[in-house]
Amino acid sequence: MEWLADPSLWAAFLTLTALEIVLGIDNIIFISILTGRLPPDQQRRGRYLGLTLAMLMRIGLLFSLTWIMSLTADLFTVFGNAISMRDLILLGGGAFLMAKATREVHNSLEGAAHGHGGVATMGFAAVMVQIAVVDIVFSLDSVITAVGLVDQIEIMVAAIVIAVAVMMVASGAISEFVERHPTVKMLALSFLILIGLTLVGEGLDFHTPKGYIYFAMAFAFGVEMLNLRARKARGGQVVLRKAQLGDLIQPG
Repeated sequence: MEWLADPSLWAAFLTLTALEIVLGIDNIIFISILTGRLPPDQQRRGRYLGLTLAMLMRIGLLFSLTWIMSLTADLFTVFGNAISMRDLILLGGGAFLMAKATREVHNSLEGAAHGHGGVATMGFAAVMVQIAVVDIVFSLDSVITAVGLVDQIEIMVAAIVIAVAVMMVASGAISEFVERHPTVKMLALSFLILIGLTLVGEGLDFHTPKGYIYFAMAFAFGVEMLNLRARKARGGQVVLRKAQLGDLIQPG
């Protein structure tokens, strides 16, 4: 327990916790969109169980560090690119994420085009399986980041538990916000497609700095927040004008 009195380890712990939260944002978005397909009375349980699965997978991988390191060993070569088990996981997970996000975009557009206001529901088990598949990919990325920053496994576990606890608290508000604003949901789905493409690129040894990706996402989200504010202001002006017009046409 000597690390409790070491300021450098506390700094590493806080940094790792912040990074785990940032890396978990895309996981929250995916879980929120998937659990939005569940009946309303199951959505909260689905979000919490999905995040719990993510936490357990990350902790389990942390205790399998030797196995994780073995995932980077080359299995075969394709067109001059060495492919490891980690690359295969990233390729499969990225492809699944892109396919799932693209299908969600298609369903949203087709539903709007045909006037279907409701969202088709899915079985609880089916949603959990899809969340578990993507959790594996996100957990692998998260654990590799943790291993690169900190040596003490206790700090890694504590950072992951706290990060997931923060995500659980925020998941409900994020899910409601995404579902309440269709354009934000479409933007979130485009983020997932971008993340999936990045994972595929990582699997093929095309390394994109994560800072570029998160900056682009933050910038796009900021623009969308300005759009929402502008639409709200225009809506208020329309209501005011209707009220003024109603006063003008009243008899007397």
